[in-house]
Amino acid sequence: MLEKLSSVLKRTTDRIANAIFLDRNLVDGIVRDLQRALIEADVNISLVKQLSDKIRQVALDERIKGIDKKEHIIKLLHDELISLLGEKKTLELKEKEQNRIMLLGLYGAGKTTTIAKLGNYYSKRGFKVALIGLDVHRPAAAEQLKQNAERNHLAYFIDKEEKDPVKIWKKFEKQLKEYNLILVDTAGRDALDKPLIDEIKTLNKEINPTEKILVMPADIGQTAKKQAETFQEALKISGVIITRMDSTAKGGGALTACAETRTSVYFITTGEKINDLELFNPQTFLSRLLGMGDLETLMEKIRLVTDESKSKEMQSRLEEGKITLKDVIEQVKSMNQLGGFSKIKELVPGFGKVSEKISDETLENQQTKIARWEHIIKSMTPEEINNPELLEDKKTGNTRINRIAKGSGVNNSDIKALLKQYRIIKDLTSGIGNMNMENFDPSQGISQKQMQKIAKKLGKKGLKKLKF
Repeated sequence: MLEKLSSVLKRTTDRIANAIFLDRNLVDGIVRDLQRALIEADVNISLVKQLSDKIRQVALDERIKGIDKKEHIIKLLHDELISLLGEKKTLELKEKEQNRIMLLGLYGAGKTTTIAKLGNYYSKRGFKVALIGLDVHRPAAAEQLKQNAERNHLAYFIDKEEKDPVKIWKKFEKQLKEYNLILVDTAGRDALDKPLIDEIKTLNKEINPTEKILVMPADIGQTAKKQAETFQEALKISGVIITRMDSTAKGGGALTACAETRTSVYFITTGEKINDLELFNPQTFLSRLLGMGDLETLMEKIRLVTDESKSKEMQSRLEEGKITLKDVIEQVKSMNQLGGFSKIKELVPGFGKVSEKISDETLENQQTKIARWEHIIKSMTPEEINNPELLEDKKTGNTRINRIAKGSGVNNSDIKALLKQYRIIKDLTSGIGNMNMENFDPSQGISQKQMQKIAKKLGKKGLKKLKF
């Protein structure tokens, strides 16, 4: 997501922080790199120029001296980028009343897929969710909604034969009263023409939605500004969801265009999977671009994929320093549900630079490794799964490993690799488990003292062996 911009922003802040003198040549070089990256991210040129002028003005201001000047420039850069991204606004829903969210947008924006993601997101937060398909123009719309809903265990209402969206709404209106969150899929067009406006206005009057959200793909870039303004004028939209933020360098254009029109971005989508939906927070988004992580989003993603009862069981074992081989695999599989390592590495503070050394090929190999590990566990006894130390016993360990390797069709080295991963994770989790977690604040991360405690337990060799 906006990888080149992220790389330039990190390099820019490092160059400013490490500079002995901020002379004109250095400032010009920094500004040129920043301008190029912002323009490639499709940020409006006039906004880029404003930011550049402000940085030059502060950097060359003789009244500000030494380290104060460097801190001042970095803070200015941070504040101005936050301003470009807009203000944070959260979608406020009421649990004791019915919320009706109508999603709007042109063809190909991703409304139907986004509705399923929203449904999944809010059903995990205690809402009783129903999806209703009112796109009567795109032949596959109703079937797509049905498949998405069934795949993710969401209630849905469609009528493939009816061609009047108002009649479909009235047909299911009584049944929908059982739900406190209704997500409405509406039709799109190639452009916001009069027939589409008339249809949406009629639905708006009939449904009386509590929220009208515009869905726009990130790859439309600065065109987002005109689209947001047109929909705002026609229907008074309450916010925006920007899709395809994982596949385009032009996401900066869509985000800044929405900020310019004072249209709040509620969510962004970062992939095709059901959990690839994120609350948009300019502060944490910028934090990720600067390589500083985003624990808030990471915790949200973890809540989406974690079974609460299993989580409590694992937490209990973790606190006692007891984990099994199944726990090791479950942890890695959960990471895959979050979108894999490549998706979550940018969310972990300080991990960006470390992860750059890990190749994409290594990450892909991890998927194959997990499948192999699962075969290994199926060939183990319950006693061996819960007490992997049995496989390291000098007398019987090799016999057990040979038996498991033969039963699972893997090499002995594969089993030893799993045991190695188990030992490392056990050391790490027992270090965390021994901490006082009562006052732990995920948004603040693990403290330096806590990290020192883990590092001490693992030792230098253990830290070097730690792989993801």
